[in-house]
Amino acid sequence: MKTSLFAKGAVFLALGSLLAGCSRPAPPEEPVRAVKLMTVTVGSMNSAPEFAGEVRARVESRLGFRVAGKLIRRQAEIGQHVRPGQVLAQLDPQDYKLAADAMKAQLLVSTTNRDLAGAEFKRYKDLKEQNFVSGVELDRREASLKAANAQVAQVQAQLASQGNQSGYTSLVADVAGIVTAVEAEAGQVVAVGTPVVRIAQDGPRDVLFSVPEDRLAAISTGSAVAVRQWTAQSTRKGVVREIAALADPVTRTYLVKVAVNGNDALPLGSTVTVAPQALSAKGAQVIKLPTSALKQDGAGSAVWVLDTTSMTVRSQPVQLVAADENDVVVGSGLLPGMQVVTAGVHVLSAGQKVTAYNTVAQAPAGQGAAPAAAAGASSAIGR
Repeated sequence: MKTSLFAKGAVFLALGSLLAGCSRPAPPEEPVRAVKLMTVTVGSMNSAPEFAGEVRARVESRLGFRVAGKLIRRQAEIGQHVRPGQVLAQLDPQDYKLAADAMKAQLLVSTTNRDLAGAEFKRYKDLKEQNFVSGVELDRREASLKAANAQVAQVQAQLASQGNQSGYTSLVADVAGIVTAVEAEAGQVVAVGTPVVRIAQDGPRDVLFSVPEDRLAAISTGSAVAVRQWTAQSTRKGVVREIAALADPVTRTYLVKVAVNGNDALPLGSTVTVAPQALSAKGAQVIKLPTSALKQDGAGSAVWVLDTTSMTVRSQPVQLVAADENDVVVGSGLLPGMQVVTAGVHVLSAGQKVTAYNTVAQAPAGQGAAPAAAAGASSAIGR
């Protein structure tokens, strides 16, 4: 009897659980999102690649003393325009003056010995004519005179060299230009050749800019370049003068020097915009997308492409090759006629059903859908 009651209770519990399970509501279906779509078309490039450059003097000199010593005075200042012969800095000349005085005294001794040897040679020559001395003795006196003359010439050369050394204690500008850097101060002991002042010489100016490796092949020596100052709207013509043979070890870019035409020199150190003509693709037919259509897919970029049959989206990897104003240029991965999601790409998943909120054809940069439509798309995607 107890066993029968227990069995009946178990049956009622099982039926209750089954009825409770049947009464649970089914999970809601994933909502169909409204997305803004764009039909891929071929358009024209509106801009050309530009690089930031800096104006530099074609020739820059780093001047240093030709002798060592203690710097007692520096007359040159950064930004100062100097002329040839102008004194830029001064070393303590005392030791060099003392050495020059010592050489003057040595010259006096050598000159006296030469005069004595000359007088003795003349006397022995007269004695030889009277046969009072042998020819050997006369030859000895002649050799002594020649040695004395050579000694005088040697000391004179040393005195001239020492005079030059004394003059080298003044650092003098040998060209006209602008002081761009000062690398030593008064009281500092400098070695021979240590740079003290840097001068940007007057004359031709160069524009320096760096080019990435993937665009270097299109630029060659002699190719045309357009240079525009940031503070002016006028554009100057330039020619590529020099291309670095090695890449910068940090940035992995190549330095390019451009000779700028024009009589008015560009201000040193000013920033300019450089547009190599060889890299210009303005007017070329390309596929462009707004940056809002891009998403990250692993190590590269991708977009959501609409499958019009099932009205679902799939991820399509794309290769980006350039930028054109506010758009990006797609090199591969898309074909004209495809429909791409242009807003809300980060809330979608592969295979998700969508509905077209507003399908527009690709428009040139700066021309998009109406502001009201864009606002409506954002509102629809956020739902």
